[in-house]
Amino acid sequence: MEIKYSLQGNVLQANLRGELDEYTAEYVRLSLDTLLKDISCVSSAQLVLDFSGVSFMDSTGIGVLLGRYNKFSKKDISMFIKNPQGHVDRILKMTGIYDIMPKIG
Repeated sequence: MEIKYSLQGNVLQANLRGELDEYTAEYVRLSLDTLLKDISCVSSAQLVLDFSGVSFMDSTGIGVLLGRYNKFSKKDISMFIKNPQGHVDRILKMTGIYDIMPKIG
């Protein structure tokens, strides 16, 4: 898993590339937690997770997203999911993630 970040105004975009599963979950979790510390001082911050490069995700990935959602929402940081493909999009729909992290563009 590779994660690249870009900040434009109050919107931080994290581009994820690879698989989000039990082998990469800890790396993603720690990376996003570190990111939370960095952007918590930005007012009205938003985090966009670009999933266009994610080729596979399992239930461990869902757990990572839910855990990060809980942490980020406590700091009033909105989260969005962008460009999920095929299998990943189906999993996100089935689990109801889009109800708390809307799908965009």
